[in-house]
Amino acid sequence: MSNTNVFVLWHSREIENGPSEGKLIGIYSSREKAEAAIARKLGYPGFKDFAEGFLIDPIELDSDVWFEGFIVRDTAPAEKE
Repeated sequence: MSNTNVFVLWHSREIENGPSEGKLIGIYSSREKAEAAIARKLGYPGFKDFAEGFLIDPIELDSDVWFEGFIVRDTAPAEKE
């Protein structure tokens, strides 16, 4: 039995003095369909200005893509005294 991949299309851009901004655009059955989605999105504001921000990630179905734990940081605002 062969492995089946899907192609996840992301777009991200760096924000000046802040974190990057990422968007999940879609999940496609082939790289060609993901590339066609990029071509469509390049006609929209924002995407056409940050065309270099697209990334196609092939992902194997039914497999983990995150292999470790994660660190929990306290993001609650500090209490004022």
